[in-house]
Amino acid sequence: MTLLIVGSGGREHAIGWALSQDRRVKQLWFAPGNAGTAALGENVPLPATDRAGLVAWCQRQRPDLVVVGPEAPLCAGLVDDLAAVGVPAFGPGKAGARLEASKIFTKELLRKAGVPTADSERFTDRAAARAYCAAQHYPLVIKADGLAAGKGVIIAQSLAEADAALEQIMAQKVFGAAGDSVLIEEFLPGQEASIHAVTDGADYVLLPTAQDHKRIRDNDEGPNTGGMGAYAPAPIVSDELLATIEQTIIRPVIGALRDAGIDYRGVLYAGLMLTPQGPKVLEFNCRFGDPETEVLLPLLATPLLDLLLATVERRIGRLRFELKTGSALTVVLAAPGYPEKPVTGQVIHGLPGASPLLFHAGTTRGADGTVTVSGGRVLAATGVGPDLRAARRQAYKIAADIRFDGRQYRLDIGKKALDLPARGA
Repeated sequence: MTLLIVGSGGREHAIGWALSQDRRVKQLWFAPGNAGTAALGENVPLPATDRAGLVAWCQRQRPDLVVVGPEAPLCAGLVDDLAAVGVPAFGPGKAGARLEASKIFTKELLRKAGVPTADSERFTDRAAARAYCAAQHYPLVIKADGLAAGKGVIIAQSLAEADAALEQIMAQKVFGAAGDSVLIEEFLPGQEASIHAVTDGADYVLLPTAQDHKRIRDNDEGPNTGGMGAYAPAPIVSDELLATIEQTIIRPVIGALRDAGIDYRGVLYAGLMLTPQGPKVLEFNCRFGDPETEVLLPLLATPLLDLLLATVERRIGRLRFELKTGSALTVVLAAPGYPEKPVTGQVIHGLPGASPLLFHAGTTRGADGTVTVSGGRVLAATGVGPDLRAARRQAYKIAADIRFDGRQYRLDIGKKALDLPARGA
């Protein structure tokens, strides 16, 4: 088979790595890819957001399957565009991708389905939003409605901070049109968990539970990022809790999408807060998480290609889906200045010649073979082992060998899980 993977991050490199293990895969293309994906196949110089260019390329090359990695092309309708020219693609169409494109749409869907989530109000007028904030208890969560590359959520500890957040989002438009509307939510205490279901619109399978680390610095300090590391499975999610999540969140949302006439085939990624009152939805994403993908795919026993094809062909209910035992952990190495103003162009030293699980994200390879930093999140060093402690050792060993000027990475990925009692204890 021949496959095109749309995107250029660590998620797309990990997807390509998993597919490259499959003998049925004869050709991998990446659009646009990065320095790491170039070792697995051919990079195509088309941005992930160039829908017209991607469709035209697919009409010429006729890949057997397109895997759309990032949210932006999904939300823009790339899967619909490809379907119109007879090219199968993994991922929801534009209607389903509204789960990520609009936090307000998602909130309304959750309310109708009776899915537990934070209380909230929506606003398009900054003065009205500020008046609402003045009457609330703190902390308070302020979210840009649209896509903001994982950074459109601000936790305000006071009215002054809420006012500053509204100024940034609604007046300064730091997230562009994503801030035309805002959602203001109650703050939910607890730990976060990432739950990935892959669905064909009727049936689904669950990938291992995971925990992401959003803040830039240790101990969850500093601004939010796209994700500085993750591990799977997450010991905080017991089998009993996972069953509750399926019953109260995953199944009702798949049913609500179907009832709304939405043909949702792809990843349904729930970002949850595990509160004292039970799991509640923070957000939904319409694609694999990043950096969660870098720890989920190494734990699949069923070939990824089988899962992708079963989703597109509406036969997940007949798929024999299995996971490996053990754990995986990834550590993201970021550019200096990330997430506010990443500094790029540095030469990366210490890259292995072959194969630990080092997934490239913001990297570019020059004509002379030199690999340089070209984005905020640069690399994701992944370790796999019989348990989380072993996986963590391996990931940090890989990360420590990589050098570039100003690199930054957290030293506490996995610490929350290792501080917990053993699962079931």
